[in-house]
This record gives sequence, C-alpha cells and structure tokens, in this order.
Amino acid sequence: MRFNDQQLAQFDEEGYLFLPGQFSLEEAAMLRREADKVYAMDRQEVVREKSGVARTAFAAHTYNEGFRRLGAHPRLVEPVMQLVDGPVYMHQFKVNAKAAFDGDIWQWHQDYGTWARDDLMPEPRAMNIAVFIDEVTAANGPLLFIPKSHKQGVIEAGHDVETTSYPLWTLDREMVTSLAERGGCVAPTGPAGSMLVFSSLLVHASPPNISPFGRTIVYLSLCHVDNHIRQFKRPEWIAHRDFTPIEPLADDCLTELVAASRTVAAE
Repeated sequence: MRFNDQQLAQFDEEGYLFLPGQFSLEEAAMLRREADKVYAMDRQEVVREKSGVARTAFAAHTYNEGFRRLGAHPRLVEPVMQLVDGPVYMHQFKVNAKAAFDGDIWQWHQDYGTWARDDLMPEPRAMNIAVFIDEVTAANGPLLFIPKSHKQGVIEAGHDVETTSYPLWTLDREMVTSLAERGGCVAPTGPAGSMLVFSSLLVHASPPNISPFGRTIVYLSLCHVDNHIRQFKRPEWIAHRDFTPIEPLADDCLTELVAASRTVAAE
C-alpha cells in the first residue's frame, strides 16, 4: 500500500491521514478477541488504570501471534516506509484500551517529545500508524488532534507523573489553546478496521470514556532504522532496542487467524 500525491500533500499540511475501512470487520473482530486475551494477562507490559482495568498493553507483538502479524502488516509498514523514505523498525507497539466507564484520559502531548527526551531519538523521522479494532465514536473517547501542530517542532512540555497511571510529557493549557486557535481540533471517528497515520510531532490527546461502550486502538510507532534511539533508560518493552528493519508480511497474513477464529466459533 502506498499513499498517492494528494494524500501525501494532505499529510504534510495537516499532520495526519484518516482512512476508514482499511481492514475488514472480520480482521478487526479477530484482533479485538486477541486484545481481550492480552488484557487478561498478568504481565508487566499490561499497564492498568487506577481502577484496575487495562489502559494499554505494550509490546503485544512479542507475545501474541495476531499482533505479531499486525506488526509486520504491509498496509501499516509500507506507508510509513514511504513517508520516512526508508526501512523502519518497531520503536513501540501498544494496544490502547478505553474501557467502558473507566477509560482515563491521555493528556495533550507530542509523541516525539517523549521519544526525544526519554529515549534520545535524534529526529522526528518516526510516526504512529493505528488501527481501530472497535468502532470509535464521539462518545467513547476518540483521539483528538490539533491539525498543523506538527509544524511547530518540539514544544516545551512538563513531565506529568500524577494525573494518570502512566507518566507523560504534556503541554500546558495556554499552549494547547494557542495551537487550537490556529489549527482547530478534530476527532477522527469511524468503524472498526479504520486506519490512522499521524506525525510524531502532532499534538494529540483523548478524553475519558464515560460511555458504556469500550474502544480499543492498536498503535505501531515506527522509526527509520538510521534514527534509532540512543538512550535506554526506559524498559525494553516500552522503547524497543531491536533496530532490525521490519520485513512486511503478505497482505493476507491475518486471514489464517480469521479462518481459525471462525472454526472455533463454529465448534
């Protein structure tokens, strides 16, 4: 999969692209079941909200077959290779939950701000590409983007270790207000199987989910292999240290698992 000239121009201008329906509902449903299995595990990689429900599962591609395949899926890896102009490695892999009623906020932040400060990633030649494995609506904690904010470079941030169960380098209200007055604020929503790609400099957040409907999004944070991190103070399962270029799998790499899930359901 490759982006066309219009999509590339939109990404450069806005800092993100939203592509509904890039994965089938069956593929998304299979991954949703795998997410439930991962969230039920007692592992250090599964970070929980203060309430005890899962907030995110790091590095699930290293201990779950469905997510291993997704982590090398050509619909995700090849577009990022195109955008960063070269081979990529997996800097981070997250299965982010917004549990019904209990899903907490992710404060306003830039991902590259964290990667630069905590991991010494040299340049923002890295980005996120995500798959909705639930329907994402206005009600269940969608991502919020400030378009064009990626053009501001790395913005001053403070290290928030108190608001949620996961520490984050966050932007203050004055800066977020100033950026939103210029670029607006959007919340991409759509069916399970939709895909998002966004710059690691794009300012984003997500509100709490107080609805009765959960939502889960899988994020691949992919970095050009020449731009790998230089500092290793965070655990390896948060900031990976294997800089081997990802070899994309076949486009139908999830099909076998979908077929297997059908067989189980029929038994």
